[in-house]
Amino acid sequence: MRAIWPGPMLLAAAFCAGAIGGAAEPGDWPMFRGGPALVGVAPGSLPENPKLLWRFKTEDSVKSSAAIVAGRVFVGSGDGNVYALELASGRKLWAFKTGDAVESSPCVLKGSVFVGSADAFLYCLDAETGKLKWKYEAGDRILGAPNWTPSPKGDGLWILAGSYDTKMHCVDAATGQAVWTYETGNYINGSPAVAGGKTAFGGCDGKIHVVSVADGKKLAEIPAGSYIACSVALAGGRAFVGTYGNEFLCADLAAEKVVWRYKDDQDAQPFFSSSAVEGKLVVVGGRDKRLHCVSREDGKRLWTFTSRGEVDSSPAICGGKVVVGSGDGRLYIVGLADGKELWSFEIGQPVSASPAVAGGRIVVGSEDGTVYCFGAKP
Repeated sequence: MRAIWPGPMLLAAAFCAGAIGGAAEPGDWPMFRGGPALVGVAPGSLPENPKLLWRFKTEDSVKSSAAIVAGRVFVGSGDGNVYALELASGRKLWAFKTGDAVESSPCVLKGSVFVGSADAFLYCLDAETGKLKWKYEAGDRILGAPNWTPSPKGDGLWILAGSYDTKMHCVDAATGQAVWTYETGNYINGSPAVAGGKTAFGGCDGKIHVVSVADGKKLAEIPAGSYIACSVALAGGRAFVGTYGNEFLCADLAAEKVVWRYKDDQDAQPFFSSSAVEGKLVVVGGRDKRLHCVSREDGKRLWTFTSRGEVDSSPAICGGKVVVGSGDGRLYIVGLADGKELWSFEIGQPVSASPAVAGGRIVVGSEDGTVYCFGAKP
């Protein structure tokens, strides 16, 4: 595995502060699921009746989930581009062309955009200009979103990304050089979650892998019973994740075991959606066309919401509301307490991308090739 970068000038400027340099603000959504633990919760609130504020058309389907930082939207497209858009208007600020589709969600950190591509490269771009800083070559496509962790000495940042080459890659954020790799038994499709010095992720080998971020050493392998295509959420020392075996489960990382499994016997289907975790509740979408809310403690069902299509989109929680897309071509908002529909918008084509929520706005892509932004009318 190797890093390729365009020259020392860009490399030296890798973490210089620009117009959007520095840490993300509390109201931003800087990466997939909002933060390193991948719990999918946004601060603030959403308007009662969001309006379509703008749309931006790409040349192919948008399965990438957006990042929102400092008034900009960063998102990938099946047309191979990573786009930066103005949050206020949807105006294109720049586009960077990769060698294949970009389903990965961008991770925006310290003035850089980290994103994977189906061309097998992990890219680092300047968030202000879109210029390439470096690219790191894995052995196969990178479809899941990158995550990040401080280096053990606290003197740098490391980027984590899983690949279809069966490996989790840890890369120095400033240089693009490999720090460590961790090999699993099959494809890694989702994003790694990070909390407490550990990263946890699933794969097509049917295991939850728990790895030390300091050195890439195995801490635990927890059998899930079927392969995992989505991302793990970490909360309170537990991992929450769905499987292709029609189950959603909770694993205790310290005990190295599954503590509960949820399976709806009415019409059990696989889970490709990543879950959102807030308080005592866990919310996840299923291919049974439903959104499921279960108890975080024991996995008992609290409510379900039925759409008209598969729910591969990962829900976001904000101000007592849940936002999620569906294969029926709609974006929904339901109440977190009871699962009752509060609002919906018909896009017309499947919404498998996961919504990003920041500052009372919702940004989401659709398989119609368009990025949509909703919020209160100015």
